Order: sequence, then structure tokens, then C-alpha cells
Amino acid sequence: MKIVILDALTFGDTSLNGFFKLGDVDVFQTTLPQHTEERMAHADVIVTNKVVITEAHMTNAPALKLICVAATGMNNIDMEAAKKRGIEVKNVSGYSTDSVIQHTFSMLFYLIGHSRYYDEYVKDGSYAKSPIFTDVSHPFFEIKGKKWGIIGLGEIGKGVARVAKMFGADVCYFSTSGKNSNKDYPHVELDELLKTCHIISIHAPLNEKTTNLLGYERLLTCRNGAVVLNLGRGGIINEAAVARVIDKKNISFGLDVLSREPMEQNHPLLHVKNQDNLYITPHIAWTSVEAREKLIAGVIENITYFTSR
Repeated sequence: MKIVILDALTFGDTSLNGFFKLGDVDVFQTTLPQHTEERMAHADVIVTNKVVITEAHMTNAPALKLICVAATGMNNIDMEAAKKRGIEVKNVSGYSTDSVIQHTFSMLFYLIGHSRYYDEYVKDGSYAKSPIFTDVSHPFFEIKGKKWGIIGLGEIGKGVARVAKMFGADVCYFSTSGKNSNKDYPHVELDELLKTCHIISIHAPLNEKTTNLLGYERLLTCRNGAVVLNLGRGGIINEAAVARVIDKKNISFGLDVLSREPMEQNHPLLHVKNQDNLYITPHIAWTSVEAREKLIAGVIENITYFTSR
């Protein structure tokens, strides 16, 4: 069996040895669009994280039987074309839940604790020159007693809600699908959530209902001092709107996902004046060591199950 891994670099130093027990394996660290067809041509199994697989690629890969997406979302695969050709597509769900929950709080604490300011304050020698033992110039608030609104109450959203409750937050949620119902937390409309919550975290998929869900006018309705975190998908928040709002109103933003990744070189968020209220990480919430190990184990399990039938 010929297995081709198209973007192994996204897995970091996670061991791929398990694949070599399954067949003849080609490992490519990255794959540009112009190389995808050639590398797929003789594959029985393709493993991709974010490399796009189109109908044309499948047409020119006559032996292809299985596409393994090393992720939960499968929007980089032409699913209709795969179905038409009898090619199975398998993803791995749930592998990164704990990792994303943890990174949600990491981003929150960085912003509300003014970590950038205080780290620089000490390292640039300002603290050594201080006449007092402390610095209260950048006050922070406690999560306890604050209202936390969650947009998208799936497994990750529910996990964030549980931890937020442990900190004493008052949790509510908005269902982007309109179908999600949870008796543990009150459901509120989106506009109410934005206007009343001190902390807002997004854990929703990107679809026709969530694209540009939070634009300029809606973001301006957030309360003064609010923190907005996007750990769902880029495109749910309009990034150009964030760049405008952040210099107009005291709202902090933590973004782990962007509409285009890697980030565009002249992205408007690189030019905001109020950098202390902005924290961007390069889509790393899913990448804990444990999550990547679970992910690769899940892909190998999918291949093993497919070939054993």
C-alpha cells in the first residue's frame, strides 16, 4: 500500500513511525499546489492536514482509495468528488479539545493580566528603577463574578464553560446553528451576549451562518473593557473591523485563527496602534504535544481500520 503524507511539517516532531508499519510511505514536509497532483498520482492513501485536494487531483490518482484528513474539519477536500469516485474520506475528531481549552485561558490571562507590559517593564530595567515594590498602572480584573459568553457550545465550548464556571464566571452561550440546546447554561441572543459579557470566546465552525458574524458595528456594541477571543475559525470575526475597533474602543482581542493562514504580510492587524490590546498566535491552540500524538494515532487507526475490512 502506497501512503503519501503531504504536509508532515505541521506535525512538528511527532513520530510518524507508525505509518511505516502499514506500507510504503512517502513523507513530504510541505506540498505546494503545483506539486499536489504529481505526489498523489500513485497513492492508495493520502494524508493531509491543510493541503487542498480537488476533483482534478483525484481524477489523476487512479489508485486512490482513502484520504485521511489530519484534522477535524474537512473543508480542504472536495467531498462530492470523493463520494462520486468511491474514495473514503476520514478525519479525526476530539483530539485537540483539551489543548484548545487550555489555550483559550492562556490567551485570556495574557490579555487581562497585561503580560506584555509587565514582562517588558521588568526586562527593560524599569522595575529596577521603581521607588515602590509593585506596579498597579495596568489593573486587571478577576474572572469570578464576570459574565462569560460562549459562541458555539460544542465539545470545546462546553469544556471552556466548565473551566470558566470553576473560576466563578457566570456563563451563557449563543448557538450559531440555532439547534444546540444546553440546560446547564442560559442561551441568549448574539446581540445581548456581545453587549453584556465581559469575556467572549468563539468556538464555532466557519460556515454560511458564521462567516463575518462579528463585523465592525457588532464589535462596537461590546462593553468597554471586554475581551474577545477567537479560537474557532478565521473569518468568523472580520479582521479589518478588529483593526479599526481596537484603536477606537477599549476592547481586547485574542486571535488564534485568521481568515488566511499564514498571515498576509501587510495585514491590517499589524498596523494597529493599541498593540497591548491585541494578542495573535499562529493557529497553535490545537498543537499540544499530547494533541498531536492523539491526532497521528487517530490517522493510523483510520488507515488500519480501512485496510482490515
